[in-house]
Amino acid sequence: MDGGHKARDAREAALVALGHSLRAEGYAFTTVTPETHRRVNARPEAKVARSTRDVFGWSRPFAREVLSPRLRELLEQSGELELRDDGLLRSRVRFSSLGSGLYVHSAWPTVEQDAVFFGPDTYRFCSLLQRVPGTFRRAVDLGCGSGAGGLSVAGRSTEVVLSDLSTEALEFARVNAELNGAQAVQVVRSDLLRDVSGRFDLIAANPPYLADTDGRTYRDGGGTYGTDLSVRIVRESVERLEPGGTLVLYTGTPVVEGEDLLRTALEPVWRSAPLTNVSYEALDPDVFSEELEKERYADVERIALVALVARRA
Repeated sequence: MDGGHKARDAREAALVALGHSLRAEGYAFTTVTPETHRRVNARPEAKVARSTRDVFGWSRPFAREVLSPRLRELLEQSGELELRDDGLLRSRVRFSSLGSGLYVHSAWPTVEQDAVFFGPDTYRFCSLLQRVPGTFRRAVDLGCGSGAGGLSVAGRSTEVVLSDLSTEALEFARVNAELNGAQAVQVVRSDLLRDVSGRFDLIAANPPYLADTDGRTYRDGGGTYGTDLSVRIVRESVERLEPGGTLVLYTGTPVVEGEDLLRTALEPVWRSAPLTNVSYEALDPDVFSEELEKERYADVERIALVALVARRA
């Protein structure tokens, strides 16, 4: 095994141990939107962490004594302990609760190009997947990020594939699979299904859906309004579904003069494909309103969250 793999394995082992230690201490945190996070952390009393939850949930800088020696040691072993210029420390990772699970991902603010995001969209995506009935021989989570979506159906799947192009995402996905006791999970570096073999009973995706001026992987869905990746997922998934298999797409769409632009782009795709029981549902009519102040969204009146669920004939 080369040095790079050894370092990666040591980092992942430390993050798994850190997650187990946090769980043993009763740690829990529901991760909010970046804008809510910014507003809460801007409060005078929230400048410096006073608890483990402040460190690993709110991503606040902290003095050494705030964490137990064991937590501090594991954070340092993972390579995710940062020493700031003011002498305070900071964790480069967060841990979020979802049901009985605990998931590690990038710390706030997620400004890096390869940041791995977890937040309200993750909760909604996993909730949507829980409403999809049945068991699955093979399931795949495309652009898996932290892996939470695929792992949320691992208990009723014989095999789960977590696919992403981001090395950081794949490392977090491996950690989260082990931390949450998921069995028969395969983590694959792939551009959607390109390097993933075989067919699936469930193809699920929660892709980025914004037109991000900084081009951050977890936010920018491509094209003028960020919808290109969502359309591509539907196009490329149809032929990889087993007969009777289910496609679940959770994403966002710009609405211009009352027109849902993603639906306009997707309807010809699903009408010409061997799909049945197609459901396209609005989950939230108005999210990320701060994006409307940006030039790319000058003619967009709102961004809505939608879910497409369909079966292969």
